[in-house]
Amino acid sequence: MELNKIPQDMWQPIGMKDREKEKIVRPSMTYWQDAWRRLKKNKLAMLGLFMIIIIFAFAIIGPIFSSYTYSEQNLLRGNEGPSSEHWFGTDAHGRDLFIRVLYGARISLTVAVIATLVNFFIGVLYGGISGYMGGKIDNVMMRIVDVISTIPLVLYAIILMVVIGSGLKSIIITLGTIYWVKMARIVRGQVLSLKEQEYVLAAKTLGASTWRILYRHLIPNAMGVIIVTMTMQIPSAIFTESFLSFIGLGVSAPMSSWGSLASDALGGLRSYPYQLFFPSIAICITMLAFNFLGDGLRDALDPRLRK
Repeated sequence: MELNKIPQDMWQPIGMKDREKEKIVRPSMTYWQDAWRRLKKNKLAMLGLFMIIIIFAFAIIGPIFSSYTYSEQNLLRGNEGPSSEHWFGTDAHGRDLFIRVLYGARISLTVAVIATLVNFFIGVLYGGISGYMGGKIDNVMMRIVDVISTIPLVLYAIILMVVIGSGLKSIIITLGTIYWVKMARIVRGQVLSLKEQEYVLAAKTLGASTWRILYRHLIPNAMGVIIVTMTMQIPSAIFTESFLSFIGLGVSAPMSSWGSLASDALGGLRSYPYQLFFPSIAICITMLAFNFLGDGLRDALDPRLRK
């Protein structure tokens, strides 16, 4: 039917209410903008992010404004309880416990950053190559991962301590050598499921190289799972460092770590419980903060929850 043949009484003007129905209320968002919008609605995740920022701030700038150092001793003021002068009290050697807890935060956060970098640069690359290449290469690379994962962490740390001595260096080498294994397996599984997608086949057809397909297509599409896994592994790395320091395989005196502070306070637990309470609560708060953030990121980065 031609428009000029339609009777005039069949036409009806559109009112303002009808126009509003066709209006796009929510603006278009990218994947990461929508993820950030959903993350902000998760109160526990934002609380964890806020706590992490506070911990980093105290660890970096807190000791600068203090009149004490982590190694300054005053035997006349040993084992004093919390006061206005010493907020967390003092240890058996008269050292300010508050400053030592802040320096312990530096050690734990350094371990967290190292674990994140190792997971990202070694685990992601290794797992991506293994999953994309497949076949015999994948089989050999995964058998190497199996061999590394069978080595007990404590045994490996003891061997390194005998060879290069105890301290932060041995902990960093321990985490750098074996901590990427779980990430490699997760990334391999993601790449195995993504490499058969149409956009990967199109990239192959256009002549894209293996490296280009990995860093432009496969790894970016698996980045949500990678970020969540890294965030959830940071508490494990902090606990591992604290545990190694607790059993004497961590940093050497007079440097302080949350694990070494807890170990030193264990002997006087009944008389001076505050010496164990403060480093223990610092470990708990940090691990909870990263776990809250990791749970929030897992929900925010899940494309199935996008609306």
